[in-house]
Amino acid sequence: MIAIVDYGMGNLRSVSKAFESVGHRAVVTRDAGVVRNAARVVLPGVGAFGDCMANLKRFNLIEPIRSAIQSGKPFLGICLGLQLLFTESEEFGIHEGLAIIPGRVRRFTAGPALKVPHMGWNQVHVRVQRNCPLFHDIPNGSEWYFVHSYFVDPSDPMVTAGTTNYGDPFVSTIWKENVLACQFHPEKSQSVGLRLLKNFGDWRV
Repeated sequence: MIAIVDYGMGNLRSVSKAFESVGHRAVVTRDAGVVRNAARVVLPGVGAFGDCMANLKRFNLIEPIRSAIQSGKPFLGICLGLQLLFTESEEFGIHEGLAIIPGRVRRFTAGPALKVPHMGWNQVHVRVQRNCPLFHDIPNGSEWYFVHSYFVDPSDPMVTAGTTNYGDPFVSTIWKENVLACQFHPEKSQSVGLRLLKNFGDWRV
């Protein structure tokens, strides 16, 4: 069973339905015991970084998330769920994250040819030498749906599994041991998104 962490923000039901449509049972929960006992854990999210961290603290979900990751079970972060894995974010001041992946979340620099937020379809260029399990049987350069104003800047570039160009290249997918995370929304990315969620559900670490 896949536990989708509910901290009061994000399109959780659409993520749950997408998993179920590819044959993987998923439950939306903020129960710490369910998160700890699930075979896999997903942290989705939309909204402001600081507000989301505050909600995770309020619902006592930080320790269960860290424990799930430390246990070695497959873990997937989606959009803000990717950013929350990092040490800190500069969104509306400096806010501490879960500190699973060293690095900072930074804002895109707006310009005449660069609208912020980055919204709509864009390609992900996969680091083929890493053979990231999320992209199994998905063509490199496929287009995915993005909505975000901030991007992750990992301290260790080796965690990068995919990049996307928006003005300059930015990290749009990471992979470190049992932790996978993407900036785009697979649940909104049509057939390739469903394939990615199936890949995660099928993945054996």
